[in-house]
Amino acid sequence: MREKDNATPAIAITGLLGVLAFSMSLPATRIAVEHLDAWFVAFGRALGAGLLALGYLAVSRAPRPTRHQWRRLAVVALGVVVGFPLFTSLALQDRTAAHGAVVVALLPAITAGFAVLRAGERPSPAFWLAGGAGLVAVLTFLVAGGAVSGAAGPSDLFLLVAVTLCGLGYAEGGALARELGGARTICWALVLSLPVTAAVTAVTLRHPPHASPAAWTAFGYLTVVSMFLGFFAWYAGLARGGVARTGQLQLAQPVLTLAWSALLLHEHVPVPAMAAALAVLLCVGLTQRLRAPRLLPSQHAHRVRG
Repeated sequence: MREKDNATPAIAITGLLGVLAFSMSLPATRIAVEHLDAWFVAFGRALGAGLLALGYLAVSRAPRPTRHQWRRLAVVALGVVVGFPLFTSLALQDRTAAHGAVVVALLPAITAGFAVLRAGERPSPAFWLAGGAGLVAVLTFLVAGGAVSGAAGPSDLFLLVAVTLCGLGYAEGGALARELGGARTICWALVLSLPVTAAVTAVTLRHPPHASPAAWTAFGYLTVVSMFLGFFAWYAGLARGGVARTGQLQLAQPVLTLAWSALLLHEHVPVPAMAAALAVLLCVGLTQRLRAPRLLPSQHAHRVRG
């Protein structure tokens, strides 16, 4: 039926809530690492979110994942609990959040690629065309706006690794959320990571951190929103609307990140070309109206849970 082929407004809104939550992650990380150790920012936020996850799972009386689901949760944890937070924290010690937004523009395309490899989806050629056009529009938007500055260095490699691991975690988590639900997927991944996040955080606390209220506020945002609540909406949207298609909503994330960078960090972001911005929004709209990516036969057996 047509209504099954097209993402419903509720699914789109769910995905956009996740994008909105994540759009402030880079500026918040930049603020935090100016005063706090990058390793503490990465693993401390995951530890705090993991403790919140323990509480949520206990209150909701969530059943334990199966052995196969635990293995897939390890992939999710590698991507979004450890990989992305760690490598963005390291990169943003000497890169601006606006610069990071340039590399994050690659995330929708990487997520779609992993949706084929890990989530069993088969997007149509029209989808790839619309998504590719959106990627070009985002990069044009950022380059024309002057967000790219400085020579390439190790921090750019960190950002590329972060985005690659994040795309893997998004695709695996979105597919697994069809079985576990969005909230339980991120919660179990956080709990699985607790031995590592607790150990690394403890090592970083050998020297008690001293930071400004702004840095601690940013750290709190990363813990509660970026690492916890944001994934409730995001994984639910990926599960219900398809990883590849819903993932294209991230095309709007670099634009939002630039806005937060200018507002919170006073980073210089020249007025962007309106045509490029409109092209981004048009491509996002097209990817949401195209037929849902076809699943492999083995994927049809899984029902989406909230």
